[in-house]
Amino acid sequence: MKIAFLIYSLSGGGAERQLSYVLSYCSQNNIKAHLVLMNTTIKYKLPENTKLHFLEKSRSNENGFIKALKIPLLAYKYSRLLKLLEITHSVSMLSRPNFINILAKRLTSHKFYTITNELAFPSLQYSYMGFQSKFNKTLINWLYKKSDLIIANSRGNMQDLIDNFSVPKNKITVVNNPIDLEKIRKIYQLEDYFDNNYFNLFSLGRLEIGKNHEMLITALHELNNPRLRLYIMGEGPLKNYLKEVIDRLNLGNQIFMLGFDPNPFKYLKSSDLFIFGSNHEGFPNVLLEAMACDLPILSTNCKSGPSEIMELKNDNEFDIMITDYGILVPIKNASLMSKGIKYFLENEKFRETCIKNGKRRIKDFEKNHILKQYVEAIKIQ
Repeated sequence: MKIAFLIYSLSGGGAERQLSYVLSYCSQNNIKAHLVLMNTTIKYKLPENTKLHFLEKSRSNENGFIKALKIPLLAYKYSRLLKLLEITHSVSMLSRPNFINILAKRLTSHKFYTITNELAFPSLQYSYMGFQSKFNKTLINWLYKKSDLIIANSRGNMQDLIDNFSVPKNKITVVNNPIDLEKIRKIYQLEDYFDNNYFNLFSLGRLEIGKNHEMLITALHELNNPRLRLYIMGEGPLKNYLKEVIDRLNLGNQIFMLGFDPNPFKYLKSSDLFIFGSNHEGFPNVLLEAMACDLPILSTNCKSGPSEIMELKNDNEFDIMITDYGILVPIKNASLMSKGIKYFLENEKFRETCIKNGKRRIKDFEKNHILKQYVEAIKIQ
């Protein structure tokens, strides 16, 4: 088996980190693997023997319409590369690489298996107005069912593909995201970074509309509690807009934008609560990372992932939802997010119980256990 992994870049994100884990696993287990990128950004450490290829070296701010037009050309180039490298299994992550992967098989006589990864909840991820959302939903509906195998990272996004994109159930398998517990345990917390006189909330994620950091900012504003501080780590197109919102609400002394750091764990281990406002997910790595850093979790109950990770028993769209590991709230509801923050502030014993329970739960997602499942799923093809 010779595997090619196709992704746009290795910029800071959950899918990119997951792929870095997979590549390391392949290297350690003598599985021949090639990494194929379309952008030169690499923010995660790769195994020294990684065979790296570039389909192109595009700019990160490239126009979405241009990206769409280039898909057939990139699929052709990818098909030629797969034939040259004698690849038997082509694995792609994220929508555009998935489209290229599936189309490539139609453009060559070379035989290989196409394995795509669905890491989001596409019917919601592409529910926003605009050409790109409509285009991606159309191609998912047309192409995904042509993949030999789709690896979904949660039961929720598997069901989304079945219900909304007519993908046959027998073409989908579920493998949750992995977490590198051994690595995280070796990381020391940042001493004296957070002021212990405050209750320090930490959020992590790309600064884009779907992650809804603005709702977190609004929730803090509604509480009007000077004891609270919120630290937001990530990069993305909404960076300047979010800074403007913070300034407009006079929260510059309570909310801080930290940019990107490939090692967020040292911050997570030092804070008091992980807070997450996403409108939709597949299976959010950041919740696993927070749990691995002994943090209780306050998250939206978005589709999909959080309810599976936190083993939610009773869904409620009108109030906060208490779990063994933290609290879930309905999406886009700043008032209930505020209520969740207040609950943690007033219930220290609950916070301690969440941390204790999280130490047990996180073992279910230990890296080597999950990566073995992942590679075995690919091998079946």
